[in-house]
Amino acid sequence: MKLHRFFQKKSSGNIARDRLKILLISDRVNCSPEMMNMIKNDIAGVISRYMKIDEESMEVQITKKNNKGAARKSPFLYVNIPILDLSSAPHNKI
Repeated sequence: MKLHRFFQKKSSGNIARDRLKILLISDRVNCSPEMMNMIKNDIAGVISRYMKIDEESMEVQITKKNNKGAARKSPFLYVNIPILDLSSAPHNKI
């Protein structure tokens, strides 16, 4: 994580957009925003053991889609994680 991003403030529009995304996603699959945040943090923690990632730009979505052979829609988890460096894991081991 870059140090300047830590001190950089998000605009109120960006914060509102992020909150709305979380609410829409959680409403679609009956998953609370707190649960979505815990999922995002857990995935980021595991992946960051193996490579350097941009956690601020990470996106997590849960949608429902028809699954082959299933009579009803099943939830699917999609995660978009920007990778900053594949060559080595960060030095902060968990």
